[in-house]
Amino acid sequence: MSKEEKNIVLSLKSGKEVTVPTSREQEFLHSRHDQSDDRGELAWRILRIQSEFVKGHDFLKNYDKAVTIFGSARNNMDPQIYKETEELASYLVQDGFTVFTGGGPGIMEAANKGAQEAGGRSVGININLPGNDRMTERRNPYVTEGESFDYFFSRKVILSYASQFYIALPGGYGTLDELFEMLTLVQTGKASPIPIILVGKDFWGPLVDWIKNTLLEKNHTISEGDLDLFQLVDTAEEARDYIHGCIKEG
Repeated sequence: MSKEEKNIVLSLKSGKEVTVPTSREQEFLHSRHDQSDDRGELAWRILRIQSEFVKGHDFLKNYDKAVTIFGSARNNMDPQIYKETEELASYLVQDGFTVFTGGGPGIMEAANKGAQEAGGRSVGININLPGNDRMTERRNPYVTEGESFDYFFSRKVILSYASQFYIALPGGYGTLDELFEMLTLVQTGKASPIPIILVGKDFWGPLVDWIKNTLLEKNHTISEGDLDLFQLVDTAEEARDYIHGCIKEG
């Protein structure tokens, strides 16, 4: 039996059983969860991925001064966080920034709404997700300019190089993934040392304490200077003031 035909059945913590192919190296080429979709040949899928990087690069040529806001896609968060995000996006637009988000619901929607209602450029870098047997673009109604992607990794690359400032509002796995991606890129010199701002001390404070106490002091898995790669603030006004302090006239 060839490698492509072999599967491993795994029992998850939830009690559910899943069948996982041993040929997982091809899994990243699929843009949808249904891995039985074999209509495209390998070469065509690779070309499709390449085309996403090209269109994303061409899309970013339309923007210069920008801020990217990361945050939860869920709509059940504290309404105050939604309001704070709207306010922050409005401040940024008034300062001449384009606001980038992942284009989805939740905190991303709040950021796009604040930018749009303030008369600014409200950009969404959207992801197409499986739904009703087809790929469905997840875009909130406040995105005025946008581009959509089938692959999370190509979308994340575009988001990672869209702006001069990155702001993380409360979120889940996706937000943490985007935050630590940016921290890693800056830490390793793969991206410019751009400011990364965490908004919300109640939410981010425990994570920052864990980074300091567990990563740095107890296990030495990061350097002390790595703590300077991000700034923790509590409000939209503090985030705006920090951005103002980073910009030197000249």
